[in-house]
Amino acid sequence: MLFKYSVFDIFGTMKNILGKPFVRKLLLILAALVIVILIFDNFIFPWYVSSPEVTVPVVKGLTEEEAVEQLEAVNLEPVISDTTYDEKFPKGTIILQKPEGGEVVKEGRRIYLFISGGEPVVLVPNLRGKSLRDAKLTLERVGLKIGRIEQVPSTHPKDMIFDQEYAEGTKLSKGSAVGIYISIGEGDGSIDVPDLVGKSLAEAEKILAENSLTVGKINYQRSFSLLPNTVLDQYPSKGNQVEPGQAIDLFVTRAAEPGEREVME
Repeated sequence: MLFKYSVFDIFGTMKNILGKPFVRKLLLILAALVIVILIFDNFIFPWYVSSPEVTVPVVKGLTEEEAVEQLEAVNLEPVISDTTYDEKFPKGTIILQKPEGGEVVKEGRRIYLFISGGEPVVLVPNLRGKSLRDAKLTLERVGLKIGRIEQVPSTHPKDMIFDQEYAEGTKLSKGSAVGIYISIGEGDGSIDVPDLVGKSLAEAEKILAENSLTVGKINYQRSFSLLPNTVLDQYPSKGNQVEPGQAIDLFVTRAAEPGEREVME
């Protein structure tokens, strides 16, 4: 009788344990895990082992379109993973693939492709107000360098950069050069004004540009004897010394209007 009561006690205890929600949930999870293992063991693993294998083609150095075409031709799945700047590879070509070319994989395997963005691109920093030394350091920090240096008279402090070839924020390839304009102060009037009288307006403009001068105000006067656009006079006159960039006013002929007559003194 003692044995009989012991068996009933064990069954009762088990019934109480199995009646708890936590235990039932644990048993369901274990059952689901067993089912998943059986599915993998009897279906998925045998299918994977028996699926055909292919050799991954080498697509490094090819364009994105060429790489995708070659991978899909052998039943592989190309995946564009990332774009990386690399000056050794032209923009749009494959610089890296995972798995590597030559590896043997199952059909349908994903092949991750990394594409070249070409030469690295950086933003031009602001150089205005800096010294030449500071500008060089600023450019070197972002991978650029000083280009052509022009020293120009100006009202800005001497040796200060007051203009630059590319505006701040311009995108340039890494390693590009940026020209700058450095002030040498106001100068001392070292340019002789050329003789422009008798020249055509176009010739005068060219001569002034060659001497770092500009055309100022143009005063037109009618003429019955000279060709239109001939320089009659100038201010300042020839021989005077002026600052680089100064404007020279010109007095230029114009054609007489129809019906106009020359007034004889």
